Amino acid sequence: MTDYILPVLFLILFLIVTFKNIPAYDYFTEGAKGAINLGIGIFPYIAAIMIAVNLLRLSGVTDCLAVILSPVFNFLGIPTELAELTLLRPFSGSGSLALLNEIMTKHGPDSYASRAACVIMGSSETVFYVAGVYFASSKARKLRFAVPVALVSSLISVVAGCFLVRFL
Repeated sequence: MTDYILPVLFLILFLIVTFKNIPAYDYFTEGAKGAINLGIGIFPYIAAIMIAVNLLRLSGVTDCLAVILSPVFNFLGIPTELAELTLLRPFSGSGSLALLNEIMTKHGPDSYASRAACVIMGSSETVFYVAGVYFASSKARKLRFAVPVALVSSLISVVAGCFLVRFL
């Protein structure tokens, strides 16, 4: 059944465009031009985030911060094994996915740490990446409350996720 969803949607779209005489190709090419300009506009922000994440990870700063902050994380109910993931997740989706893979390989897929790490990945967001893309494309420059609120809500989701995994 799910194999037919995209072809059926494409067919419905094709029929609507045909019967309403909508110049779909013209709209498509116009949108593609806009997407290229958007990609060029946000590229410096994405490159800066990726370079910063790699520098933090390769220099060992995230490891040191995880060790330093592990008592705070333990107090909040976040296992020590997930401290680096909790710190890296707001910056990088691919970096945190690599950490998730390491956690699952080390502790096994059914362990508490692995299940909690999966919940962290599903319930938190790459805050700085999303903020960089959104604010670069919208030309908004006032990040005064957006990023701190997003970081606090991400931390709350991590704490709540670890709590729920522990007791469910």
